[in-house]
Amino acid sequence: MKTKEPVDWLLFERHAKQKGYTAVCGVDEAGRGPLAGPVCAAAVILPEGLIIDGVNDSKKLSEKKREELFDVIIDQALACSVAFGTVEEIEKNNILNTTMKTMKRAVEGLKLKADYAMIDGNRLPDLNIPCEYIVKGDARSMSIAAASILAKVSRDRLMHEYAKQYPMYEFEKHKGYGTRLHVEKILEYGPCEIHRMSFLKKIYAKYEQDE
Repeated sequence: MKTKEPVDWLLFERHAKQKGYTAVCGVDEAGRGPLAGPVCAAAVILPEGLIIDGVNDSKKLSEKKREELFDVIIDQALACSVAFGTVEEIEKNNILNTTMKTMKRAVEGLKLKADYAMIDGNRLPDLNIPCEYIVKGDARSMSIAAASILAKVSRDRLMHEYAKQYPMYEFEKHKGYGTRLHVEKILEYGPCEIHRMSFLKKIYAKYEQDE
């Protein structure tokens, strides 16, 4: 049985530094798929050579661990920035375009201006600095993994606030994703202001078909 090669968490950061870039940021998003709430993006510039113990793709970490690492990342990063794309933007411009614009906002919100960006995924936002996309970057780059944690925690915290405003949907349990519980609540109470109506069409179509 093959043993899994350890991840070189600074490989892409080193490549960027070798090209002469000095302020390299990792960028990731959270919340493209949910039925409710905004999409969130984060950008992080870490000190050269820094590996933060425990940092990984946010989806592989428990909520408690993400919360712990959030403060560590904020404390140790040279610069970090979080941005949101609203439900209204998602409905008007679609989720892909809104995600790209939100990533751009996160990069532009950095107090230390980045001169190179590494983007998780397979598409690039319209940035005014050189950039590259890295498929599964949140499991391959320390900077992107750190950004994934900031984006996920920031969005989850906002969904907890929405849970107080709209308690009937129990957003604190599913964060707006299309879980069975969430769908049941939508069908029972109807959508609220933070639901993405374009995302609910298939659910209503299926419900009407099953009736």
